[in-house]
Amino acid sequence: MTAATGLSDSPLRSLLGYRLRRAWIGIRADLAETLRPLDLRMLTYTALVLIEANPGLSQARLAGLMTVERPNVVAIVDELARRGLVCRRRDPGDRRAYALDLTPRGRALSRAATEAVERHEARLFGALSAAERRAIDAALERLSERL
Repeated sequence: MTAATGLSDSPLRSLLGYRLRRAWIGIRADLAETLRPLDLRMLTYTALVLIEANPGLSQARLAGLMTVERPNVVAIVDELARRGLVCRRRDPGDRRAYALDLTPRGRALSRAATEAVERHEARLFGALSAAERRAIDAALERLSERL
Protein backbone atom coordinates (compact mmCIF):
# COMPACT_ATOMS: atom_id res chain seq x y z
CA MET A 1 0.00 0.00 0.00
CA THR A 2 1.30 3.42 -0.82
CA ALA A 3 0.91 6.13 1.80
CA ALA A 4 0.10 8.73 -0.85
CA THR A 5 -2.88 6.93 -2.37
CA GLY A 6 -3.93 4.30 0.15
CA LEU A 7 -4.07 1.85 -2.77
CA SER A 8 -2.32 -1.50 -2.93
CA ASP A 9 -0.65 -3.42 -5.73
CA SER A 10 0.22 -6.30 -3.38
CA PRO A 11 -1.61 -8.95 -5.48
CA LEU A 12 0.88 -8.23 -8.28
CA ARG A 13 4.05 -7.92 -6.17
CA SER A 14 4.66 -11.68 -6.27
CA LEU A 15 4.88 -11.57 -10.09
CA LEU A 16 8.46 -11.17 -11.26
CA GLY A 17 7.40 -9.68 -14.60
CA TYR A 18 5.41 -6.99 -12.79
CA ARG A 19 8.34 -6.16 -10.54
CA LEU A 20 10.75 -6.03 -13.50
CA ARG A 21 8.39 -3.69 -15.32
CA ARG A 22 8.07 -1.41 -12.28
CA ALA A 23 11.85 -1.26 -11.97
CA TRP A 24 12.20 -0.60 -15.72
CA ILE A 25 9.78 2.35 -15.51
CA GLY A 26 12.05 4.04 -12.97
CA ILE A 27 15.24 3.16 -14.86
CA ARG A 28 13.79 4.41 -18.15
CA ALA A 29 12.65 7.70 -16.60
CA ASP A 30 16.09 8.34 -15.09
CA LEU A 31 17.80 7.40 -18.36
CA ALA A 32 15.57 9.81 -20.29
CA GLU A 33 16.60 12.62 -17.91
CA THR A 34 20.25 11.60 -18.27
CA LEU A 35 20.12 11.77 -22.09
CA ARG A 36 17.91 14.88 -22.38
CA PRO A 37 20.74 17.45 -21.99
CA LEU A 38 22.52 15.71 -24.88
CA ASP A 39 19.36 15.90 -27.02
CA LEU A 40 19.21 12.11 -27.25
CA ARG A 41 16.55 9.53 -26.54
CA MET A 42 17.10 5.91 -25.64
CA LEU A 43 16.70 4.82 -29.28
CA THR A 44 18.97 7.50 -30.75
CA TYR A 45 21.62 6.76 -28.10
CA THR A 46 21.37 3.03 -28.80
CA ALA A 47 21.74 3.61 -32.55
CA LEU A 48 24.81 5.82 -32.06
CA VAL A 49 26.56 3.26 -29.86
CA LEU A 50 25.76 0.34 -32.17
CA ILE A 51 26.89 2.20 -35.29
CA GLU A 52 30.13 3.18 -33.57
CA ALA A 53 30.73 -0.44 -32.52
CA ASN A 54 29.90 -1.75 -36.02
CA PRO A 55 31.25 0.64 -38.68
CA GLY A 56 29.57 0.19 -42.05
CA LEU A 57 26.49 -1.38 -40.45
CA SER A 58 23.45 -1.49 -42.73
CA GLN A 59 20.13 -0.01 -41.61
CA ALA A 60 18.53 -3.46 -41.83
CA ARG A 61 21.14 -4.99 -39.53
CA LEU A 62 20.85 -2.03 -37.17
CA ALA A 63 17.10 -2.69 -36.98
CA GLY A 64 17.82 -6.30 -36.08
CA LEU A 65 20.32 -5.36 -33.39
CA MET A 66 17.91 -2.83 -31.92
CA THR A 67 14.90 -5.16 -32.31
CA VAL A 68 12.84 -2.43 -33.95
CA GLU A 69 11.02 -2.32 -37.28
CA ARG A 70 13.07 -1.18 -40.26
CA PRO A 71 10.90 1.89 -41.01
CA ASN A 72 11.49 3.06 -37.42
CA VAL A 73 15.26 2.71 -37.86
CA VAL A 74 15.07 4.77 -41.04
CA ALA A 75 13.44 7.59 -39.04
CA ILE A 76 16.09 7.31 -36.30
CA VAL A 77 18.95 7.35 -38.82
CA ASP A 78 17.32 10.26 -40.69
CA GLU A 79 17.29 12.25 -37.44
CA LEU A 80 20.91 11.42 -36.65
CA ALA A 81 21.99 12.25 -40.21
CA ARG A 82 20.13 15.61 -40.12
CA ARG A 83 22.05 16.44 -36.96
CA GLY A 84 25.37 15.60 -38.63
CA LEU A 85 26.04 12.63 -36.35
CA VAL A 86 25.75 9.78 -38.88
CA CYS A 87 26.67 9.53 -42.53
CA ARG A 88 25.21 7.11 -45.03
CA ARG A 89 27.11 5.73 -47.96
CA ARG A 90 26.12 3.15 -50.53
CA ASP A 91 27.22 -0.31 -49.50
CA PRO A 92 29.63 -1.48 -52.23
CA GLY A 93 28.47 -5.08 -51.71
CA ASP A 94 24.76 -4.23 -52.00
CA ARG A 95 23.93 -1.04 -53.88
CA ARG A 96 20.38 -1.13 -52.47
CA ALA A 97 21.69 -0.79 -48.92
CA TYR A 98 23.36 2.02 -47.03
CA ALA A 99 26.39 1.56 -44.81
CA LEU A 100 26.30 3.71 -41.69
CA ASP A 101 29.19 5.41 -39.96
CA LEU A 102 29.46 8.06 -37.28
CA THR A 103 30.87 11.43 -38.12
CA PRO A 104 33.53 12.85 -35.77
CA ARG A 105 30.74 14.82 -34.09
CA GLY A 106 28.70 11.61 -33.74
CA ARG A 107 31.64 9.78 -32.16
CA ALA A 108 32.17 12.60 -29.66
CA LEU A 109 28.48 12.63 -28.72
CA SER A 110 28.36 8.83 -28.45
CA ARG A 111 31.27 8.87 -26.02
CA ALA A 112 29.88 11.75 -23.96
CA ALA A 113 26.50 10.02 -23.78
CA THR A 114 28.08 6.72 -22.77
CA GLU A 115 29.90 8.47 -19.93
CA ALA A 116 26.59 9.98 -18.80
CA VAL A 117 24.86 6.57 -19.02
CA GLU A 118 27.66 4.98 -16.99
CA ARG A 119 27.11 7.64 -14.28
CA HIS A 120 23.35 6.92 -14.46
CA GLU A 121 24.02 3.21 -13.91
CA ALA A 122 26.42 3.88 -11.03
CA ARG A 123 23.81 6.12 -9.40
CA LEU A 124 20.97 3.60 -9.80
CA PHE A 125 22.84 0.38 -9.14
CA GLY A 126 25.65 1.57 -6.87
CA ALA A 127 23.94 0.15 -3.79
CA LEU A 128 24.18 -3.37 -5.22
CA SER A 129 27.21 -5.45 -4.38
CA ALA A 130 29.36 -6.86 -7.18
CA ALA A 131 27.93 -10.30 -6.42
CA GLU A 132 24.36 -9.00 -6.67
CA ARG A 133 25.11 -7.32 -9.99
CA ARG A 134 26.68 -10.53 -11.35
CA ALA A 135 23.63 -12.52 -10.19
CA ILE A 136 21.24 -10.11 -11.90
CA ASP A 137 23.37 -10.14 -15.07
CA ALA A 138 23.39 -13.95 -15.12
CA ALA A 139 19.65 -14.20 -14.49
CA LEU A 140 18.84 -11.67 -17.22
CA GLU A 141 21.16 -13.45 -19.66
CA ARG A 142 19.40 -16.78 -19.01
CA LEU A 143 16.00 -15.14 -19.37
CA SER A 144 17.03 -13.44 -22.63
CA GLU A 145 18.19 -16.76 -24.06
CA ARG A 146 14.72 -18.20 -23.49
CA LEU A 147 12.78 -15.32 -25.03
